[in-house]
Amino acid sequence: MFRGLADPTRLTILQALRTGPLRVVDLSKVTGRAQPNVSGHLACLRDCGLVKASPSGRQTYYSLADEEMLSLLYVADVIVSRIGPTLCTCPRYEE
Repeated sequence: MFRGLADPTRLTILQALRTGPLRVVDLSKVTGRAQPNVSGHLACLRDCGLVKASPSGRQTYYSLADEEMLSLLYVADVIVSRIGPTLCTCPRYEE
């Protein structure tokens, strides 16, 4: 699960899905990434059990797999806001 959260693009996707289901094209705009790149990240998030795909006609909508993900993302925001400056100066953070 934490591997799914470790990548900035995947984290941005999860944050965007907090508002509700979105399509790859929507997530591509949010992340600034090409649609194939976003699709790859969504595959990783699906494999981790963090998002689910819901086909609707010719479109597929992606959403958080579990309502508790909202709580996890909120708590992560709180923690990062508290330790953000320390985390950014940690010499081992980029390893």
